[in-house]
Amino acid sequence: MMREINSVSAVKHGEKSPLMQLSRLKDRNGSLFLTCQAVEAGARIARDFDRAQMQPNISASLMPRLETRTGGVSGGDNLSDIALDARRRVRHALKAIGPELADVVLDFCCFEKGLEQIERERQWPVRSAKVMVRTALQALARHYAPPNITGGIRHWGDDGYRPDLSALFRDER
Repeated sequence: MMREINSVSAVKHGEKSPLMQLSRLKDRNGSLFLTCQAVEAGARIARDFDRAQMQPNISASLMPRLETRTGGVSGGDNLSDIALDARRRVRHALKAIGPELADVVLDFCCFEKGLEQIERERQWPVRSAKVMVRTALQALARHYAPPNITGGIRHWGDDGYRPDLSALFRDER
């Protein structure tokens, strides 16, 4: 079953996805428009979104609804621990990048809306979604891989910021 989920995710987020199409674009300088970390972050949230089963159902379910004594529906409504954990990861990632960029990431990476569709729905100027998507993916990449702090413990003072205490410990003879 796990292989089936991974293969469906690979097909869904394959070469045709807007993220993969944007990842091949070049900047004015000839470098890639998106960094590898940004592309990986977009793919990661899309995988978690799929695992979390957060995609809305657009068709009727043909499964019979069996009522239980507690009044709930048995069967597919019980989420696994994997799905619950994936929902938690998606929620934390979207909270980390803020509400302005979270909607852009959801539309582009999870719902796989194209740049033109995002611009049209939000009534943005032409070619502005590309910049917003890059900004959102960079913020998401920072959430998944925060910058490495080197140099040990950091503090606010410069070298020699401590007062000279030698005057207090002098022998008064």
